[in-house]
Amino acid sequence: MSSKIFKAILLIAFSTLLGTLLIITVCMFDYFGTVQKNQLVGELSIAARGTEVAGKDFLNQLDLKNYRITWVAKDGTVLFDNEINPANMENHADREEIKEAFEHGTGSSSRYSKTLTKKTVYEAVRLTDGTVLRISAGRITVFVLLLSMIQPILIVSIFVVILSAVLGKRMAKRIVEPLNRLDLDNPLENDTYEELSPLLRCIQGQQREIQRTLACLKQKRDEFNQITGNMRESLILLDNAGAIITINLSAKKLFRVTDTCIGRNIIEVDRHQNIRDFMQKSMENGHAEFRENRNGREYQFDLSRIVSDDAVVGTVILAFDITEQAEAERGRREFTANVSHELKTPLQGIIGYTDLMESGLAKSEDIPRFVGYIKKEASRLVTLIEDIIRLSQLDEGTDMPVSEVSLGHLADEVCKTLFDAAKSKNISLSWSGADGNMYGVKRLLYEIVYNLCDNAITYNRSGGSVKITVSEDDKNVRLEVADTGIGIPAEHQERVFERFYRVDKSHSKQSGGTGLGLSIVKHAVAYHHGKIALESEPNKGTVITVAFPKKSLV
Repeated sequence: MSSKIFKAILLIAFSTLLGTLLIITVCMFDYFGTVQKNQLVGELSIAARGTEVAGKDFLNQLDLKNYRITWVAKDGTVLFDNEINPANMENHADREEIKEAFEHGTGSSSRYSKTLTKKTVYEAVRLTDGTVLRISAGRITVFVLLLSMIQPILIVSIFVVILSAVLGKRMAKRIVEPLNRLDLDNPLENDTYEELSPLLRCIQGQQREIQRTLACLKQKRDEFNQITGNMRESLILLDNAGAIITINLSAKKLFRVTDTCIGRNIIEVDRHQNIRDFMQKSMENGHAEFRENRNGREYQFDLSRIVSDDAVVGTVILAFDITEQAEAERGRREFTANVSHELKTPLQGIIGYTDLMESGLAKSEDIPRFVGYIKKEASRLVTLIEDIIRLSQLDEGTDMPVSEVSLGHLADEVCKTLFDAAKSKNISLSWSGADGNMYGVKRLLYEIVYNLCDNAITYNRSGGSVKITVSEDDKNVRLEVADTGIGIPAEHQERVFERFYRVDKSHSKQSGGTGLGLSIVKHAVAYHHGKIALESEPNKGTVITVAFPKKSLV
C-alpha cells in the first residue's frame, strides 16, 4: 500500500510540475506576443509619419535590423522593402493585412514558416495618400520556446522528482503507519482515521458473525466426533484425492493406525488390494462393498462416493464387524443341513418298511419287527422335532413361566427316570447335596439335568458311574454331573455344545440321540444367566459344572 501511495504522490507531483510549466510557457508566449505587437504598432506609427513627410528618403535612412518595412502602392505594387528589391517582388494586394488596411485603415495577420518553427507577425496602416505601410517581425513558436527552455525544465523536473520522492516516501509512511497499527481483533478500539470507522464497524460485525459460525462449527464437529468416536462401526472420510480427513477410534483399531495417518493417502495406510479396487468402483458407480477377514474377524466394507454440486468431493468408508452374523449364517446353514439329514434318515427307513408292508413283500413274522422299527423312528422324529422347537424358543427368547425350583428335587426325579436306562448298561446313577432352591423355568432346568445325565449314561462304559451333586451359597446354585465314561478329547471340547455336533458319529448313531441335547443345555443355561464349564480327559471321564444365579429371572 505504501508503494502505491508513494507512486501516486510522485505521479501527482510530476504531473503538477508538467502542467505548471506548460501553463507558464503558454502565458509567457501570449504575454511576449502582446508586447511584440504593441512594439510593432508603435514602430509602424513612427515609420508612417516619417514616410508621409519624407517618403522613401525617410525609409532609406531607417536602420531596422529586427523589423522588415514594406511600402505598397494602391494597386498592390511594392514601392519599398528594406530586405528585398521591390522590382523582384510580386504584387501584395492580396495579402491579408494589406487588404484590411486598404479597407479599414489598419490590418494585422500572422503566418508560419514552412517548417512551422517560426511565425511572422504583420501590422499594416493606410497612409494619407492611400498607400499602405507594413511592418513585420519574426516570432518563435511555443514548441521552439519549450525547446529553448528544455535545460532549465529538466533541472527543475529532476529537483522536483527527488524532492517529491523524499517527501512522498515520508508521507506514505506516515499515512500507512496508523493502518499497520490497527488491532483487527478489537476494531472499535482503534484510534485512527475517521474515514475508516465504517470499515472497522463492518469488520467488527463480520468478526462476531465469524465467531458465531466457528462456535457452531466447533459444536457440530464435537458432536460428530462424539457420535463417530462411540460407533462400533469403523468410519473413514477421504477427500477427492484419497487423503484421510477423519478416522474414528474403531477404524484406528481396525487398520492399526494412530492420528498421524490424517492427511495421508488411504493407500499408504492400508495396502490391501481390495481397498484400491473397490475405491475405484465406488468412484465409477457411486457405491461398492466387499467382505474381508481382518485381525481374525470378518468385516463388510461399504464405500460410497460423496458428491457436492455435481462434483466428487470425497469417499466415505464404513466397515462393519459381521463375524457373529457370518457365524450365525453359517450355523443356520449347517443347522438346516443337519435337520434335513436327521429328518430324512428315519423317514427313509419308515418309508422303506411301509413300502415292503404295502407291497406284500414282507413276511408275516417280520411285520411286528417292522412296526416296532417304524414306531421307534417315529418316536425319534417326535423327539427331534420337540428339541428343535425348544431350541427355537430359546433362540427367540420366548417368555416362559418362572417359579421357585429345587434343583436337588429335579436331580432326584431325573435319577428315578433314568434308573432303568442306567441299570441296563450296568451304570450306577446317584445324586447328593443340597436342595438348591432357585428361581427359573422348571421345564428347562429339568431338561438341563436330564440331558447331562442322559449323555453321561450314553457315553459311559459298563460298570461305570454317574454322580450328580447340587450345592449352593448365598448367590449361586451349582449343578455338577460327573461320569466315568469315554471322555472328550481336548480338540472337541469347545464344540460339543454345538447343534448336531458329535465326537464319535458311529457311536452316536447307535445311541439314537438327536445331537441337540448339549445344545439345549447351553441355551437353557444362558436363558437363566448361568455359566457352564467342562473338564474331561479321554478314557477317564467328564465333569460338567453349571452355576445358576439364585434370583436371575425374578
